[in-house]
Amino acid sequence: MAALYMLPVFAAGIFVLWLVCKILSVPLKILWKLLVNAVIGAVLLLIVNFFGGFFNFAIPISPVSALVAGIFGIPGVIVLALIALF
Repeated sequence: MAALYMLPVFAAGIFVLWLVCKILSVPLKILWKLLVNAVIGAVLLLIVNFFGGFFNFAIPISPVSALVAGIFGIPGVIVLALIALF
């Protein structure tokens, strides 16, 4: 008989758990995307500077260039390279 009263409480707990996971999944997806962009941007910036050294070309690594490469990823590094050319 006591188990019958526990069923709505158990269902409410499962619903709250599902709701919390649903609410947190969107910010985690955005955070994961920013993290992947930051890693790709940093690696690409290092690759451009390594191979650019053979052609006397380098993108100065500063907080601004690291931020642009980290947030925008590949397009950010391309823009930084274009700015460095001009």
